[in-house]
Amino acid sequence: MIAEINAVYKPDLIIMDGVISFVDRGPMEGTRKEANVFLAGTDKVAIDAVGVAILRILGTTPEVSKGSIFNQDQIKRAVELEVGISSPEEIEFITDTEEAEELVIKIKEKLAS
Repeated sequence: MIAEINAVYKPDLIIMDGVISFVDRGPMEGTRKEANVFLAGTDKVAIDAVGVAILRILGTTPEVSKGSIFNQDQIKRAVELEVGISSPEEIEFITDTEEAEELVIKIKEKLAS
């Protein structure tokens, strides 16, 4: 139902605070890890896919870790409903530091697997 709800509206900007992230259970409790990331974008599917990639980098649950990110139920359904992008190749990354560029390389590896 989350993908269906997201099909109803299109925000101009999506911001994800990933400074401290819950890698399990969540969204209000669970194991916390410092991701030290802050994402902004205009595509809900892209932001969610990058968020899953970051969770995988940090070490998350087996359910979130297995298979292609774009085959995760919520992302797959959002793609079917044309909520946003349909593949990781459509994600554009804009960074301003070498450290961020290194993280993008890791994220792209997770998105491709």
